[in-house]
Amino acid sequence: MANSKYFLLPAGVPLALAPFLVLFELISYCFRALSLGIRLFANMMAGHSLVKISSEYVKSFEVEDKLMPSTWIVLRIDGRHFHQFSDKHEFKKPNDERALKLMNACAEAMFEEFPDLVFSYGVSDEYSFVFKKTTELYNRRSSKIVSMTVSFFTSVYVMKWKDFFPDKDLKSIPSFDARTVCYPSTKIVRDYLAWRQMNFDLHLLGKGVFIPTDYKLATAFSFVGHINNQYNTCFWKLIESGMTKSEAQNRLKGTQTQHKNEILFQLEVNHSDLPAIFRKGSCVFRGKVTE
Repeated sequence: MANSKYFLLPAGVPLALAPFLVLFELISYCFRALSLGIRLFANMMAGHSLVKISSEYVKSFEVEDKLMPSTWIVLRIDGRHFHQFSDKHEFKKPNDERALKLMNACAEAMFEEFPDLVFSYGVSDEYSFVFKKTTELYNRRSSKIVSMTVSFFTSVYVMKWKDFFPDKDLKSIPSFDARTVCYPSTKIVRDYLAWRQMNFDLHLLGKGVFIPTDYKLATAFSFVGHINNQYNTCFWKLIESGMTKSEAQNRLKGTQTQHKNEILFQLEVNHSDLPAIFRKGSCVFRGKVTE
């Protein structure tokens, strides 16, 4: 308190200079507070600025993977190492109905999770999903769509396993890979789906599941029987009759559809009488309900 009078005016200063010194000291203290405030602000913001600069620098290495606008996005999810997985879990050959229905259940869950899906087609351990042209799911980033959908599909497969295999435990972890492709027209999407049906060389799924909504894409597709399912049916029936895998392969080598039908008739099997779930493939889609 004794020195408080010298706060702005040093001792011994002539009275004539007092007003000027008081003003100078006042300005000095004000600028000192301002400079300390600026230093504090700079110290606080330096870390944030550095983080922002670093993040922009690191993000510059990311590849732009945004899919083309106004195109059908087709997502194909495919089982990874499912030959070994099916053998380890003793799936029935050539068609395990419970395994096929589990895949269908995963597809239905996909439609509930992702509203922009309009159609899907599945065979064995593979499912192709069609997103509507106008979808902005994850800003149409391919990597984001792939990672989110395939992880969701795999999670559902694991969660629903016991619903379809109550007598079996999972002996290994199922895994799936995925990819996205853009198609500009409905015709090309139809060609893609026809190719997937004719190209797949394992057992098939085959139950259509109807989910009501306002989309009509499903009406544009019509599927026929699968030629390779006939081959697989012949192959495994020959093995059941006592042949080895090599003998069955040699027996079927070069055979046409008619010859395979004759072999199946000899084995008391009519391929056309098999359930559609084994012959045609599965469709899960959104359609329009008339009330």
